Amino acid sequence: MGAVESTEGEREPLLVPSQPATNTQPVLSRVYGRRWFVLTMFSLLGFMQGLVWNTWGPIQISAKHVFEFSSTDIAVLVMWGPVGYLPWLLFMWLMDKKGLRASLLLSAFFMVLGAALRSVPLKDLYYRRWMIHGGQLLNGLAGPTIMSAGPLLSTTWFAPDQRATATAIASLIGYLGSACAFLIGPLAVPAPNGTVGSTVYWNQNHIGDRIQFVLYAEVGMIAALFVAVLFYFPSRPPIPPSVAAASQRLSYRSSICRLLSNMRFLMIALAYSVPTGVVAGWAGVLDMILTPAKVSQVDAGWIGFWSIVGGCVFGVAMARFADYIRGMLKLILVLMFAGASLAATWFTLPCLTRLTHLPSTKATLYTSCILVGIFINSSVPIFLELFIETVYPVPEGITCGVVTFLSNLFTGLLLFCLTFYITGFTAKKT
Repeated sequence: MGAVESTEGEREPLLVPSQPATNTQPVLSRVYGRRWFVLTMFSLLGFMQGLVWNTWGPIQISAKHVFEFSSTDIAVLVMWGPVGYLPWLLFMWLMDKKGLRASLLLSAFFMVLGAALRSVPLKDLYYRRWMIHGGQLLNGLAGPTIMSAGPLLSTTWFAPDQRATATAIASLIGYLGSACAFLIGPLAVPAPNGTVGSTVYWNQNHIGDRIQFVLYAEVGMIAALFVAVLFYFPSRPPIPPSVAAASQRLSYRSSICRLLSNMRFLMIALAYSVPTGVVAGWAGVLDMILTPAKVSQVDAGWIGFWSIVGGCVFGVAMARFADYIRGMLKLILVLMFAGASLAATWFTLPCLTRLTHLPSTKATLYTSCILVGIFINSSVPIFLELFIETVYPVPEGITCGVVTFLSNLFTGLLLFCLTFYITGFTAKKT
């Protein structure tokens, strides 16, 4: 039996590969130079929000002398920052539905209005104190966007190999603002005569004029930033910088449900919010805490300044390191928290002189406080990157909104308890 040669049609394959797979167009991505301007404007607003929030703690002795504030008033002024975070769900919804520009403009408007209220030179101290409290609350209302939108901005504008660095800059610049308040306040506003570290007599009018100068300067800088953001601050670039930035994310309601049902996320959020929230509240009233240890207003300011600046510098360096080594975030956080625990123990033991009989020196206070700030504050960008990787595809703004709300919750609880402690301590002294 002879074989018959097959025709050309018979040699055609029965199963033809699907053409759409070979014709799929790659996702276009592009990185724009204007991303650095957007990051700078956002960071400057974060800087000013932190500076205004921490205005009164570093100069609490002078503020008591001029405005007749009590120690409880100083703690409440700091507590308005966490209180302003209560409507965080509204700000997260606005960021998710209307974009970063709308939410940032609203936050900048609150900052301008709050700074203006604080600087109104009323003669009646009762109404002046209420104006200052109202201004601090309005500045606190800017917190949900300023503190949560950093990872969203970095994902929207920056390439993957720059994302952690951009997140670190955007999220830590607010800490740098509060650090500069430790430096600007005591240097610009003198302490009254008879307090620790005061060697020159300053009358009440001179101290009040210096405080007023600081308030005027802050409202001027915030107003200039508000105008700049109003003229140019796009929510996103024309072409996304990466595939992740162009991918579809979950809806607002689905994202909240996903986060609250993810036990791994909640455990990491608890590990983040407790130490960062407590340290933030502790730093806000650091001058008041160190006053019984005979630390002057200027020395307490320098301690707070270097603890936060060290955390910012170390945090950016670690974030840059994490850009190249993505699988070591957990190990980095464990080492940071171990160092923070040792530094906090070092600070606590000399303060318990009656129990430990250890000497408490200025060098000990300086070193231990600075190390606590470095280890805790530098962990913030690493945590934010870990959150984003854990709950993807939940939008970055919503994720960071939840964890920063929890952090501010613990800050508020610390300051709330501190107000009762100060009231009880004052009652015992009288």
